[in-house]
Amino acid sequence: MKARLLLAATAFLMLGHAAQAASVESTTATTTYHRATVDGVGIFYREAGPNDAPTIVLLHGFPSSSREFDTLIPILATRYHLIAPDFPGFGQSDAPPSVYTYTFDHLAETTDHLLDQLKIGKCAFYLHDYGGPVGFRMILAHPERVQALIIQNANAYREGLGAKWTNIAQYWADPKTHPAAFDAFVSFAATEQRHTLGTSHPDRYNPDTWTDECAHLSRPGQREIQAALLYDYRTNLASYPTWQAWLREHRPPTLVVWGRNDPSFIAPGAEAYKRDLPYAEIHLLDAGHFALDEANDQIARLILEFLDRHPF
Repeated sequence: MKARLLLAATAFLMLGHAAQAASVESTTATTTYHRATVDGVGIFYREAGPNDAPTIVLLHGFPSSSREFDTLIPILATRYHLIAPDFPGFGQSDAPPSVYTYTFDHLAETTDHLLDQLKIGKCAFYLHDYGGPVGFRMILAHPERVQALIIQNANAYREGLGAKWTNIAQYWADPKTHPAAFDAFVSFAATEQRHTLGTSHPDRYNPDTWTDECAHLSRPGQREIQAALLYDYRTNLASYPTWQAWLREHRPPTLVVWGRNDPSFIAPGAEAYKRDLPYAEIHLLDAGHFALDEANDQIARLILEFLDRHPF
């Protein structure tokens, strides 16, 4: 009898946990879409959540835009104020071909000025892919802003670089004699594989994401913009020691949620953050480079639980 009661109680608890795990509070009621002129460039950004709540700034990856956060924003917006900009040359932001210099320094400066314009003081940063080098530059420029870091496949360590970066390094050495490296970087196959390669759940990936990204990369001027940024990416590797030193000195509360199947920024890049942030929370997820595509609810829960432990 006691054994049956214990089994029944265990089953009840398991069902309760399953129901809790399946339920994610979400709201789209506060999401709005905006444009602002920053440094003479039209910058698009998404905004959501209560204006008086703590702010999370979401910085997107290549070749996406703030659209990559569309499924995450409604969950976080139940408790937080969200700002998700498109970098110049990406998404709905302007892509001026000749009057804007496409470097990571410049993307960071413009995005930083957007936060100034929006009067964003203290905030947490969500960094993904290109959002990493943009975000780290912004953080070093204004360390007083940083209340917490959420790092999702945003690399800051050489051991996090996958095999493809060997060919890209040849492009950095001499772009004119290695055009194939850039062609591969912006190809349809590479754009799709950034989402699907290595995933164990290909059916969770919406093909509209990479077909839309490829359409964007095919626009006039995009080849020049993305070639300039890929060439400038070499400055990010040179900056890794500076970023790491800042992390060691300031040790902000940090959550690392990393798609461990990412062939571009591989799992050792996530684990390396422990060297400089011994108290960082690191989660290697069964997901790829765009981990939100298949682990959105899991990442949202991890963020909410993490920020509950580190309020700001």
